[in-house]
Amino acid sequence: MINPQVRSETGAIEARAKHGVVWGPELAALDQSVFPMLGHLLPYADTVFNSRQVVTLLAEVPRLPPGVVTDELARELLDLGQTVLDGQHLYLWFLGD
Repeated sequence: MINPQVRSETGAIEARAKHGVVWGPELAALDQSVFPMLGHLLPYADTVFNSRQVVTLLAEVPRLPPGVVTDELARELLDLGQTVLDGQHLYLWFLGD
């Protein structure tokens, strides 16, 4: 399970998703040239996106193939991404196992 969170530059958790990203064949098979943000997630490592990268992520989420993430998680990713964009010195973290 990969757990999305918004963190400040000090590492304080500002917001977190209720749903996680389940690592499975759909996510593993994402074409990284089409989905450069989510296509680079790993199940065992943390990934951090800054506000410029979050803009790209927000464009990816609505285009994801069915089954990659749940509808609930897609909504949460959009909300968390907007939280990063609305704040200052915030980052979207994907925490792997």
